[in-house]
Amino acid sequence: MEQLAYLQSEPQQQAILKQECADFWVIENLGYSLSGEGEFVALRVRKTDCNTLFVGEKLAAFAGIPARNMSYAGLKDRKGITEQWFCLQMPGKATPDFSQFCLAGVEILEVTRHQRKIRIGSLEGNAFQILLRNLSYSEDLENRLHTMVRIGFPNYFTEQRFGRDGHNLTQAMRWATGEIKVKDRNKRRFYLSAARSEVFNRLLSERIKEGVAQQVLHGDILQLAGSHSWFRVEREEELEGLQQRLDKHDLLLTGPLIGEGGENCTSAFERDMLEDYAALNRLMAREGVSPARRPLIIRPQQLEWRFEAEGLRLNFYLPAGSYATALIRELVQTKEAAPMVKGADSNG
Repeated sequence: MEQLAYLQSEPQQQAILKQECADFWVIENLGYSLSGEGEFVALRVRKTDCNTLFVGEKLAAFAGIPARNMSYAGLKDRKGITEQWFCLQMPGKATPDFSQFCLAGVEILEVTRHQRKIRIGSLEGNAFQILLRNLSYSEDLENRLHTMVRIGFPNYFTEQRFGRDGHNLTQAMRWATGEIKVKDRNKRRFYLSAARSEVFNRLLSERIKEGVAQQVLHGDILQLAGSHSWFRVEREEELEGLQQRLDKHDLLLTGPLIGEGGENCTSAFERDMLEDYAALNRLMAREGVSPARRPLIIRPQQLEWRFEAEGLRLNFYLPAGSYATALIRELVQTKEAAPMVKGADSNG
């Protein structure tokens, strides 16, 4: 992450992140209603200092089903307080009495049924309440916050995506070059995800360095704000009008999540960058990974802040897949109060 460019200048102030679990609240929003009936038991859970997979496995064991029949919408940080949904596939079985479920740091907030599986990424976004400790008011920080409201922050994947000490990315590179074979399904998924995230981050960083992270280029793929619809910039004469729409936040510039197929190559800028990742592109093709697009710059919704005796308190909302730590990175340099355990902080 230290090699990636900042949309604003590199912050000079330092803060402590996650000194206590209560300093980092995440509240998941699925964005849709659950039906109240069906073969899936859905549980809204508040967990404190708990790993998502660990909690899910314990819920499945309590219900008497295999862990493979448990799912969730997104991984969440261990070090924090998070509210999220878990899903247990239990066709033809009664809903267990989860009032008898007991696990330190876990509280069952709601139990219902649903007709469909809650899958990874099937959420609208997450609300965050974060305290950055040992941070006092400065004009620079105030200006950074106002600028973020206006133009947003780089939509980088952060450390959680790459595993401890970048292990997932290292293994992905070894896999891509034929140094190792990967049979475990979960490891394959984590490694492929890390590789795609690395390429996206590098391309976004280069666009920032070149001053075109907020400029529409011929061949770019733009996303309609508030939707998952994309279109390609096909004609030079479209650029001025599309730039105006981008400046008004009607459109979002996107970058590639590499995969098999021609959608990886759009503008000349992207094609030149992707040539440096030929081995990873070949890996995606071998594994049949579908290409996708991701917004380059994200504007946090409902961003509010106040300075307190303990530090700076932030409240904001991010769409699924965007990371709170990427937002914080544009504001201050942080250090963890305690070692982190692999997880994710917004996800999708």
